[in-house]
Amino acid sequence: MSTAAASAVVVNHKIVNLNRRKSTLLPSSSSSFISTKYPSYRYDGPHKRQSHYYLTGFKFRRLFSPVMEWQDCTVKMEMDVPISVAYKCYSDREAIPQWMPFISSVKILEDKPDLSRWSLKYKAFGRDIEFSWLARNMQPIPNQKIHWRSLEGLPNRGAVRFFPKGASSCMIELTVSYEVPQLLVPVASALNPFLESLLIRGLELFAKFAKSYPAESTT
Repeated sequence: MSTAAASAVVVNHKIVNLNRRKSTLLPSSSSSFISTKYPSYRYDGPHKRQSHYYLTGFKFRRLFSPVMEWQDCTVKMEMDVPISVAYKCYSDREAIPQWMPFISSVKILEDKPDLSRWSLKYKAFGRDIEFSWLARNMQPIPNQKIHWRSLEGLPNRGAVRFFPKGASSCMIELTVSYEVPQLLVPVASALNPFLESLLIRGLELFAKFAKSYPAESTT
């Protein structure tokens, strides 16, 4: 076997010449190939990770960004709260942990009030789940819509919409979209029903919380 032939390997129906680093397509009838498998990855944030994979001593290197599945969850609820009260109450981000079961803390940045740091702590699926993220509140529509998106940490976005149902009642529609964390991929199919139950419970508590919201906070 010649030196050139000895230094060539077949990968996915391509000959990779390791001396010249050139490739030539094999005929479609060829069935000899060496398959390569990508290693498993752990998701630890929105930043890209470098991956390495090897082929008979020749090293390939590229940036790899893991692709996760996004899921959407929407719940609605009518409540006996004026729409203006519900809107201003929901706008109080630092009060959200008082009624949303899985949110442990929200802290608005002093120098950038449209940004806030969120922490999630909850026990589910036999494990302690804990995540955090930095979120930006997008331009709201008073008494109609509040929406946000995460900038770092757990990837998520969402919107709260307010619909009047009378002088002293309204309907709230809450939509949360999130990227399934690697930690929870094994239970991804169960996440939406689980989150839906948590969001409904949160809106039930929100209705009670809004009724007792200080009057001076809604003026």
